[in-house]
Amino acid sequence: MLLTTVYVKASYYQQFDADHSREVPAEAYGGWKQARIPLALERTALVVMHAWDTGRQDEYPGWYRAVEYIPRAQEIARTVFPTLLAAVRRSPMKLFHVVGGGSYFEDYPVYKKVAMLADPAWGPLPEVDVDPVLEELRQFRREHVFVGKHNEEDVRRGFQNLDFMPEARPVGDEGIAANGRQLFALCHEAGVNHLVYVGFAINWCLLLSPGGMADMQRYGFLCSTIRQAVTAVENKETARQELCKQVALWRVALAFGFVFELEDFLEALSSP
Repeated sequence: MLLTTVYVKASYYQQFDADHSREVPAEAYGGWKQARIPLALERTALVVMHAWDTGRQDEYPGWYRAVEYIPRAQEIARTVFPTLLAAVRRSPMKLFHVVGGGSYFEDYPVYKKVAMLADPAWGPLPEVDVDPVLEELRQFRREHVFVGKHNEEDVRRGFQNLDFMPEARPVGDEGIAANGRQLFALCHEAGVNHLVYVGFAINWCLLLSPGGMADMQRYGFLCSTIRQAVTAVENKETARQELCKQVALWRVALAFGFVFELEDFLEALSSP
């Protein structure tokens, strides 16, 4: 198979050499650097993960109170996704969708095909036994950590009505996967070995949910991202400067793959 290889500027993080003669040894690390790296487009897939249509704030006020990044995600969907997804669809690169949180995707014929391809006989992972103490601890976390007792009903209703963002709705035979096994089956069938994740949120679902980077790294995939096509779960202390996003991008660059800038990525896809 003749591969279409393009070169794209990518950010990586040089986590060496610490200088223990300094007050803070890590300040000697090389830090963020850039290089032009090859992408074999037929071996690469853009993965749009958990691009959920979460409705309007007046419909689910409790959901918006608990998940402050929803407006940022909606802005990315409006301003980034149309151009990015259109460019990928014009290229030899694959476009996959990782879903979850509801059943909104189950009627898509492509999902039914992938569910069979991944061998349903494997079944779900086993879970621990739940005793009254464990349930009490879980309930405490729901009420006092996330999402808050007064927000639970809105979040429940929101997930009942979950759907794809209009800007991220699958087109044609684009693969849909709900977990790592299904995404691996898609990639194996397509010959893909490098996944570029976009969606929400970079430090939560994209890293840790089924079909996310930690899941797929176990299969040997390189997992990268595009800075302008993600946002993060932030806390009270980090939200103003979006520091959790910055740490998550460092984590991707250090542990999983590369960080691309949208403009550089689009330019590479449009090159001969």
